[in-house]
Amino acid sequence: MSLLDQFKLILEQDQLYTPQSPHAQPSHDDATLIRFLRARKFDAVKAHKQFAAAEAWRRENDVLNLYVSFDSDELESAKRFYPRWTGRRDKKGMPVYVFRLASLTGSRQKELNAVPEERRLPRIIALSEFMSRFTLPFCSALPHRPDSSPVLEVHTPTRTSSLPPSPPPITATTSIIDLGGVSLGTMWSLRRHLQQASELATAYYPETIHTIAIVNAPAFFPTIWNWIKAWFDEGTRNKVHILGADPGPTLLQLMGPDSLPQVYGGTLPFNFEDEPMLDGPAREFLGSDTLPRGPLVVVHGKVARPEESIEPQYVQNGNVEAN
Repeated sequence: MSLLDQFKLILEQDQLYTPQSPHAQPSHDDATLIRFLRARKFDAVKAHKQFAAAEAWRRENDVLNLYVSFDSDELESAKRFYPRWTGRRDKKGMPVYVFRLASLTGSRQKELNAVPEERRLPRIIALSEFMSRFTLPFCSALPHRPDSSPVLEVHTPTRTSSLPPSPPPITATTSIIDLGGVSLGTMWSLRRHLQQASELATAYYPETIHTIAIVNAPAFFPTIWNWIKAWFDEGTRNKVHILGADPGPTLLQLMGPDSLPQVYGGTLPFNFEDEPMLDGPAREFLGSDTLPRGPLVVVHGKVARPEESIEPQYVQNGNVEAN
């Protein structure tokens, strides 16, 4: 029995996982389960503990219904305060995110500070669901280079194979964090905003970060890194790379020039405030040049609204239509 199958059995015995049946899909896909295993270095007992805590947190916060009913205008507004998908992908097919902290100063910071405390967590949850239920599976459905490194080894008496089969699903993001023009005071004032999102991702959406590239790091960055690194587990900290004054050559090793914003050495005319600039395969798959507003999911290989207890409503040519 493979490690993944063992993990499924442990979760099923604890009523945390329902396998596929003739009438229903499994409660969780293999890629999600593998993320939890990877986060705990393939220790099934520790992965079970984190998975159980994540499921309890999802029930406590009614995450599925929260995302279904989340206001489209509020979701689009919230995207301006957190890492944003550029609409492009790196060489492995992972979505490229950009976060420019200098955009959160002045009037934008006042707007952020005006958000009631009770709305901040729901916003982060909705954005995390958008990433995990739409952006990642959307990129999985697009052509991408298979990852040559095994995700999970399966040993039998006669052969060794890897799970999942190539090309693997896209389960993580590549992010560019731009600290240019940010003062120490600004970083300190934003610490709670950044910490809440970082800790939530580590605990409840593990292994959704592939690479974080820090660009334009100020001279005081070592000081703030000493308190920022506590927000992440060791595995995530090892994925953070601080680039020099000219980050372009390094970033171009991760993504093509048409997927890297011009300001960082590529050719993509994307700024942090912009909507995603979808590439050709993404536009073709979606049937539109732009993403629809509001909560989205990918269901049976189609972009849909996360409607509850009814047949999915599919998105065609940028518009939502009943199936």
